[in-house]
Amino acid sequence: MSDEEFSATQRPRDVGLVFGGASGEHDVSIRSAATVARGLGSGRNAARYRLRHFYIDRLGRWWGDEVASAVLRSGVAPDPADLSPADRPGFQGLPEGALAVEVWFPVLHGPNGEDGTVQGLFTLMQVPFVGSGVLGSAVGMDKLAMKAAFAAAGLPQGPYQAVEATELADPGPLLARLEDSLGLPCFVKPANMGSSVGISKASDREQLLAGLQAAAAHDPRLIVESGLKVRELECAVLGRGQLEASVLGEIVFDADWYDYDTKYTEGLSRTVIPAAVPAAVQDEARRLAIEAVRAVGASGLSRVDFFYEEASGRLLLNEINTLPGFTNQSMYPMLWAASGIPLDDLVHRLVELA
Repeated sequence: MSDEEFSATQRPRDVGLVFGGASGEHDVSIRSAATVARGLGSGRNAARYRLRHFYIDRLGRWWGDEVASAVLRSGVAPDPADLSPADRPGFQGLPEGALAVEVWFPVLHGPNGEDGTVQGLFTLMQVPFVGSGVLGSAVGMDKLAMKAAFAAAGLPQGPYQAVEATELADPGPLLARLEDSLGLPCFVKPANMGSSVGISKASDREQLLAGLQAAAAHDPRLIVESGLKVRELECAVLGRGQLEASVLGEIVFDADWYDYDTKYTEGLSRTVIPAAVPAAVQDEARRLAIEAVRAVGASGLSRVDFFYEEASGRLLLNEINTLPGFTNQSMYPMLWAASGIPLDDLVHRLVELA
C-alpha cells in the first residue's frame, strides 16, 4: 500500500508477528522479533500497521499477545511449564486475535518455522505472509536439497558428501570414504538446522566420528563439507519476481571457525560492510545470489552466503537462508541499511511484498 493509498483509507493493517518456536534457535528468534517489532512501530509504520504479537514456546504451543508481549519486553524465553504444565506439546490451535491478522510476519529460525511448516499453515489459512512459500522454505532449509538445487542450476559449490545417520552403525567405511573424498579438516552439519547448531569442525578421524554422532542427534540426514581456506561473504536479496541484491558484507572473526557462540556473542565477530573485495567479485556475488534464490524457489527475503578463495578469485556458494536473523548482529538488515534501505523501510517493503 502506497502512502497516498494509506492516507485515503486511514486504517492500519493488522500484522501478526510470530516468533519463538520449537527449535534450537528459539532465543535468536526472540531477539530478531524485537528488532522487527521496532521497525514496524517506527516512523510511518506506526500509522500503517497495528502489530499483534504471537509467541510459540519451546514445546510448539502458540500464545497470544499477553504472553508474547511479555516475552518481547523481557527478551527471555519462559519455561514452558510456567505457561501451562498440563498441555501436551505441539500446535493446539490459534490463540485469540490470530484470525484478525491480515498479514503474517514469521520471525522463526530453524525447524518448525523456517522449513515450510508454518508457511504451510498460513497457506491453508489463505492469509499472506512475509517470506518464501512452502517449497522455497523447505528446499532452502534442507542443505542437501539446497545443494542439489544449486547443482541443477549450474552454480559453483565446494566439495561435499551426503551421509545417512544409519551409516554410523558401522562407521569404518564411512570415515574412510569421507577422508578419501574430502580430506581433513572438514565440517559436519545436520541437513536441517541453521545458525551453526549441531555443526562441528573435524581435524582428525576421532573428531570426525564425534561430529557425525553429534549432528545425527539433530537430524538423520547429514552433510560433510571440505574445509577450505576462504573468506566468508554474505549478500542480502529482496523481492518477489523482481529481485534486488544488496552490497556484500564480510564476516571477520578470531575463532577457528564461525560457530554458534562466535556468531551470537558480542565481540567475537565483526562485520565489514561493504566487503573489501574487487568490484568484479561484488558484481558476480550479487548475480549469483539472485540465481541462488531462484534455484530454490525462494522469495521475499533471503541471505546468500559465499566462500571467497582470494588466491584464485573463485566464488563458491555456501548456503541460502530464507528467513535470516534480524538481531543487532545480523547481516540482513545491516546489508540493506548500507544499501540505502533503513530498517523501517525494509520491514515495510517486506510486508508489502507479502
